[in-house]
Amino acid sequence: MQYQPATAVANPNIAFIKYWGNCDPDARVPANGSISMNLGGLESRTSVEFDPSLDADTLELGGETALQPARERVSQFLDHIRRMAGIEAHARVKSANNFPMGVGIASSASAFAALALAASRAAGQDLEEIELSRLARLGSGSACRSVPAGFVEWVVEGCGENSAAISIAGPEHWDLIDLVAIVSQEHKPVGSTEGHTLAYTSPLQVGRVADAPRRLDLCRGAILERDFDSLAMIMELDSNMMHGVMLTSSPALIYWLPETLTLMREVVRWRSAGLPVCYTIDAGPNVHVITLNEYADQVQARLRELPGVLDVLAARPGGAAQMVEIER
Repeated sequence: MQYQPATAVANPNIAFIKYWGNCDPDARVPANGSISMNLGGLESRTSVEFDPSLDADTLELGGETALQPARERVSQFLDHIRRMAGIEAHARVKSANNFPMGVGIASSASAFAALALAASRAAGQDLEEIELSRLARLGSGSACRSVPAGFVEWVVEGCGENSAAISIAGPEHWDLIDLVAIVSQEHKPVGSTEGHTLAYTSPLQVGRVADAPRRLDLCRGAILERDFDSLAMIMELDSNMMHGVMLTSSPALIYWLPETLTLMREVVRWRSAGLPVCYTIDAGPNVHVITLNEYADQVQARLRELPGVLDVLAARPGGAAQMVEIER
């Protein structure tokens, strides 16, 4: 059988209401739903080619041969696609990001969303968006949110394996911008996959999950009504709650650096002085500073003046995962 190579791109996403902890770890079904925004301009680009002459899957990340744990994770994911397509061929996978990996900018989300689309197409499968979201989830939970466009909700009903993400508003709906203040480019010592397994060792996790439907309703409403003050309130609360769980897990997960705390305090101070700005932090030290596009230059200039800020990445609401022309 002759296989055609395929290349796809996908954006990472920043969760406004966060996913932390699973009710079904094997299927990556989360303990609570979540809401996010795709980060346009930041992307993973992944090419896949199935080749019957290969005796194992190969993986290249950023132009270099990937380490064994990453290769095994990708191979396990490709096994889902092989079963779906009824094929046995191994694949040649090449992936690269235009932003730092493993520092709390959801690189696994964009990587597995792009891999799900490219690999399924290379295997001859043309999946509906909801099916593609479910597939991407098996590689990285938050990858399901990088499949649809714009502002996205990962819908959780019980602990069913049909859990997937849908777009609740397109990228054009609200002119927000995420200014990612980079304070570290070092790979985090404990990845999100490992961190999720510790969630329920915290006495705070049960209460966090129980309150999630309320936070989801408030966040969804703020997005649909373009109510920045309401979004800021619920986004910062949710971020602090997730990191509270991390800090009280066994062992404790401390992703923040001193610079992280400085940024949090400054953002709150700026908002108190009338600037529409708020923060959220994923599993890493870097701070996502959300504001309205008209204030982007002012906020970015302030961020760059703070000690310890190495760089600031800017991302507006992004589109869906999509196929692109193969680079030869």
